[in-house]
Amino acid sequence: MRARSARLMAAAAVVAVLSLGLTAVDARRAHGATRPVPYQNLTPGQVKMMLQRKDFTLVNVHIPYEGEIQPTDAFVPYTEAAAKVPRLVPNRQAKIVVYCQTGRMSAIAADTLVRLGYTRVFNLEGGMVAWKQAGYPIVTRPR
Repeated sequence: MRARSARLMAAAAVVAVLSLGLTAVDARRAHGATRPVPYQNLTPGQVKMMLQRKDFTLVNVHIPYEGEIQPTDAFVPYTEAAAKVPRLVPNRQAKIVVYCQTGRMSAIAADTLVRLGYTRVFNLEGGMVAWKQAGYPIVTRPR
């Protein structure tokens, strides 16, 4: 019962963050959570909807280059996220969506950003593989 309650609170926080534009800290306070809210995983459909409004920085963290989602704003190797993202996005309350090929590297990058104090971090769950499976295009440019 406790686990279900915690899952429901987490789901409510995701809805608050996505629909109301709250920061993870605001969502945590609104739902009485005491531990930090980590980054939020998004489906390809959720990211596609967010791209219509494009009020966030989209970062490809995959190494080596395997393609990209349009309109990617930056390419930052997941191993360099702690050093490079703060220069790219100094505002710790700005929305950042990270992705990679399968979601593994971007999950590491997202966790790193949360530990750095970023409060609106999102991860494309399943990465470009899931994006492509959902029927959305991947662009490959010569690097």
